[in-house]
Amino acid sequence: MFTGIVEERGEIVDRHDLGDSVRLTVRGPLTTSDARAGDSIAVNGCCLTVVSPGSDNFQADVMRESLDRTSLGALAPGATVNLERAVLATARMGGHLVQGHVDGTATLLSRTPSEHWEVLVFALPAGLERYVASKGSIAVDGVSLTVVEVGDIGGSPSFTVSLIPTTLAATTLGELPVGAGVNIEVDVIAKYVERLLAPASTPRSAS
Repeated sequence: MFTGIVEERGEIVDRHDLGDSVRLTVRGPLTTSDARAGDSIAVNGCCLTVVSPGSDNFQADVMRESLDRTSLGALAPGATVNLERAVLATARMGGHLVQGHVDGTATLLSRTPSEHWEVLVFALPAGLERYVASKGSIAVDGVSLTVVEVGDIGGSPSFTVSLIPTTLAATTLGELPVGAGVNIEVDVIAKYVERLLAPASTPRSAS
């Protein structure tokens, strides 16, 4: 479990193709300072398991399912990523409950700078808009953000967020170009509410 508060910006230093998966080597001195094999670290919002920790980096395997459903498949050596260690039970919940289970990828449609913040508009994958609410929480590349508004651009669902200078400087979102893809995780509470409100299936009688 994570909070969406990025601890540092790391770097992909190696990518090794294993056929049906990829082994990534990620540099992040802070996040790996106490990392052990089996620990969870979120890379751009994707929960990865540490396979082999190093002095300032760690290796993690990314299976085909994750490569196909997230932006991790496009990462190459030199790419900058957001890193966060799994939250401790005694830590403050600075963001919101983030599982590290990506629901889909969104595309940055525009960014509008102002004096003290920047407004970013993302296109949502079809079907995810029902889980996104104005003033609700959403994780974008592992960054916990508050949704300003949910809209519709050119017949496609979209959402808007406003980023303060700290977020722009401390995460990859500050340098994200228009047209780039990001990992999206909607608020898990919305998914559970939908599941609970769905009509219950009738159990089959034993024969």
